[in-house]
Amino acid sequence: QVQLVESGGGLVQPGGSLRLSCAASGSIWSINTMGWYRQAPGKERELVAARTSGGSTNYADSVKGRFTISRDNAKNTVYLQMSSLTPEDTAVYFCNALIKVFWYNDAMDYWGKGTLVTVSS
Repeated sequence: QVQLVESGGGLVQPGGSLRLSCAASGSIWSINTMGWYRQAPGKERELVAARTSGGSTNYADSVKGRFTISRDNAKNTVYLQMSSLTPEDTAVYFCNALIKVFWYNDAMDYWGKGTLVTVSS
């Protein structure tokens, strides 16, 4: 079975920085896309950033220039470096990955349980 485990969430002041990590483990054959979604109270879950194994990236307009997504493919890990944080960034951040397991040809979406980021003074 595949598991995604996020870490790095917590409380940070406006203007501060935080780095989230997500490590995938299990019977993984390959990982195509890894990324981050977030969901604030009362709002829909939205894509924050995603990165393919080849290095292509996609960012939400609201985080461009402030957040950077990176991957360590050898470690099956994706990171989200968040800077210039504002209260509007407060949300539960979920790791997402499109993964092929070794016994099945088609890739499937997997999700972490989420990590809470609170931006407040």
